[in-house]
Amino acid sequence: MRTRTLLTLVGTVAALALPMAGTASADDVAVLTAGGNPVASGDTLVANLAGGTNATLYSSATGTSGISCTSSQFTATVGDNPTAPGTATESLASHTFDSASCSSNVIGVLGVTSITVDNLPYTTAVSSAGTVTVTPAAGSTIQTTAKLRTLLGSITCVYQAASLSGTASNTDSSISFVNQQFTKVSGSSLCFANGYFTAKYAPVTDGGVAVIVN
Repeated sequence: MRTRTLLTLVGTVAALALPMAGTASADDVAVLTAGGNPVASGDTLVANLAGGTNATLYSSATGTSGISCTSSQFTATVGDNPTAPGTATESLASHTFDSASCSSNVIGVLGVTSITVDNLPYTTAVSSAGTVTVTPAAGSTIQTTAKLRTLLGSITCVYQAASLSGTASNTDSSISFVNQQFTKVSGSSLCFANGYFTAKYAPVTDGGVAVIVN
């Protein structure tokens, strides 16, 4: 009887333990949350430039000559949002710059007609560590086209980058890019050879609720 009782007890404990091993803990949390809830796959995240900041494309990493905009926005659709620690993925569907808010201090350039982000969508990966990586589709490239008004007429400057690296911060639910290098692939001599992109977008929201990275 004693042996039977012990075997029964062991079997009962095993039966209770096995299901728990495959079930998420109540303490598990997704990489991206909004208002304490996991951000759902298919949700659209939106962010504008952080208040009082500019998005800039300068000719050097340490200079201040180039293009500056005070209004820009991105929208991204959430793909995978696993349990933290991990990496969430998004599809960057739109990244716009309001040309009316853009100016240039490049000699010979009178104004900015438009800035267009090409080859969308891009894939954005956000890790629990706060690293943000933006990559194009296979066989494509990250590309930005700037159309400028100059003393000699309109010119088009096309810049490309293999990928972009940024940082997510929970302090203000922001994503920041600092001196991300683009290389000119076409355009006149008034188009600088390299463009260094810097911008801070905050807050990143899901349905108006700030998004947190876990």
